[in-house]
Amino acid sequence: MTDAPLSTVRNAARVLKAFLTREESIGVSEMARRLGLGKSAVHRLLTTLAAEGLVEQDPRTGGYRLGIVMFELGEAVKVHLDLHAAAAPVLAQLREQTGESAQVGVLDGDEVVYVDRLESAHSLRLFTETGRRVPAHCTSSGKVLLAHLDAPALAAYLRRPLARFTPHSVTDPDVLAAELARVRGDGWAEAVNEREIGVASVAAPVRDARGDVVAALSVGAPVARFGAPQRRRVSRAVAEAGEAISRRLGFAPEHLGVPGSPTGGSSVPPTGTTAVTTPAAEARIGPTPVGSARRD
Repeated sequence: MTDAPLSTVRNAARVLKAFLTREESIGVSEMARRLGLGKSAVHRLLTTLAAEGLVEQDPRTGGYRLGIVMFELGEAVKVHLDLHAAAAPVLAQLREQTGESAQVGVLDGDEVVYVDRLESAHSLRLFTETGRRVPAHCTSSGKVLLAHLDAPALAAYLRRPLARFTPHSVTDPDVLAAELARVRGDGWAEAVNEREIGVASVAAPVRDARGDVVAALSVGAPVARFGAPQRRRVSRAVAEAGEAISRRLGFAPEHLGVPGSPTGGSSVPPTGTTAVTTPAAEARIGPTPVGSARRD
């Protein structure tokens, strides 16, 4: 990127920051004076920002104010800050309870981004840094997040090609859809050898005060010590920990009858999820791991 586009981006950021004064609106001339820029340049910046919904023009005064998109961005930041505060103590307790790595992930497009994690104390453990992105369809966190997309978003996702990372990766959209239906009913998901051989994980949803799934809480470990019985046992702890974080975010599952809730919700899928009639996906239990592992 050349210096000119960088300068334009910088000036656009300065325009947005000018609204931190919380005035009702700011005119083009006043904005230009404050920023030391030409009126025509400021007008172009404001017009472009308005086209993206970041600012809007006050029809009464002709001045500009922050747009609804800025509010939405602020809410997104607030959710992540609230999520970190709510998850931190529960994440530590879950790591101590299971002895394995525990993490919180959010969906960003087709990928899961891990925004919080605590590493296992075992010498053979999964190595993943906070901020790492992984494909959603072959991780337990991703399956939880995909399972709670609304029907149109999930249908659009299932029309895209699903990459194969190992022989156990789910690449058939009908098989994945059936598995996601189970995840919605059971309240937790698992992934075994799907992104990397020798790695297994289980995950459960984290909901906000409205009941929307905003994150997934997961525990991951090498398959050598995380077989089917261990995963079933840990899934209960993960589901309860996910509910604990959700309660800290203001969610009350007993009021909404959430499927799969460890407190005993309804078995009816929540409004907005996709009903799946495809055959159930086959169980996939992979081979014993070879060497060290990283997290699924």
